[in-house]
Amino acid sequence: MSLSSVSASASSSSHPLSSYGWDEGWDAEFAPYTEQGLLPGRVVRVDRGQCDVVTTDGLVRADTAFVTPHDPLRVICTGDWAAVDRDGDPRFVRTYLPRRTAFVRSTSSSRSEGQILAANVDHAIIAVSLAVELDLGRIERFLALAWESGAQPLVVLTKADLVPDVTGLSYLVQDVETTAPGVQVLPVSSASGEGVDVLTAVLSGGTSVLLGASGAGKSTLANALLGEDVMDVQATRDVDGKGRHTTTTRNLLALPGGGVLIDTPGLRGVGLWDAESGVGQVFSEIEELAEECRFHDCAHESEPGCAVLAAIDDGSLPERRLESYRKLLRENQRIVAKTDARLRADILRDWKQKGAEGRAAMQAKRGRMR
Repeated sequence: MSLSSVSASASSSSHPLSSYGWDEGWDAEFAPYTEQGLLPGRVVRVDRGQCDVVTTDGLVRADTAFVTPHDPLRVICTGDWAAVDRDGDPRFVRTYLPRRTAFVRSTSSSRSEGQILAANVDHAIIAVSLAVELDLGRIERFLALAWESGAQPLVVLTKADLVPDVTGLSYLVQDVETTAPGVQVLPVSSASGEGVDVLTAVLSGGTSVLLGASGAGKSTLANALLGEDVMDVQATRDVDGKGRHTTTTRNLLALPGGGVLIDTPGLRGVGLWDAESGVGQVFSEIEELAEECRFHDCAHESEPGCAVLAAIDDGSLPERRLESYRKLLRENQRIVAKTDARLRADILRDWKQKGAEGRAAMQAKRGRMR
């Protein structure tokens, strides 16, 4: 390593924002804005057209009027690195640096818009409560969005103390591991402290976003990682283990052991948003099997020589996995088609072609029957 790179590394590590994820890359990206007299900072909270930004001058409140485009995916969000006025009343965020990663989901609106939940994330922690029956399909949805974002997923099974039987807990972990190939699955109990130290070590090197349904124990887990009661916690309903939204905004918090954590509100809907590659990553075993199918465009339904169907027949691939794979691919295609006119045209042309082929086959069959 050259003397100049050593100097740059030392400068980056001693930067006042290094504990919030500032590094040499961000330093180089921000250089033009430094020349303009702007201040670097990381967005820790966004609400009502304003945001809280932690800067070298401390925490400042800034207006986002200059970075509020019509595209909802380009609005400023928690985790962004912003260029802020050095002074003024009010201060303004003038722009933000290009995102390395972005966690995006589809909104529940009929317009099928995307919603960005967090930016510049290294780890996507998917919190799943063991107080209720595992919903493997929902876990697969979260994983697809996590992989698509560019972050490394991690499934945390919260409230592990509610499953005192070690063998039973190991079976639950195994079920999730089968659902999440290539992803670490960690049982954690905020009450007993089980697994918290391991999770702390994993998250110490980067930015993590905490995701999950209401009642999954995210705020309790955040408090355990922070070592103090920073996030409000509400009890879940005994009847179904569901909870109310304790966290109402996305908050970025520095962890005492290193790294930063973005806590998010509980997500009722987990809609995909252009996540085809993420779906492929979640179901990597199916895509690997598909490469062995006789036909390259095999739909894995009734085609001869289908390696996927053969795996279902011999029990090596659960049928539930294939059904979930198909469902998520169809959903993702519908979402993309609503925003991509060319894809809509391709799908419509494909439907017309299949309809014509079906009608031709039916006419040929009728001709043979005469």
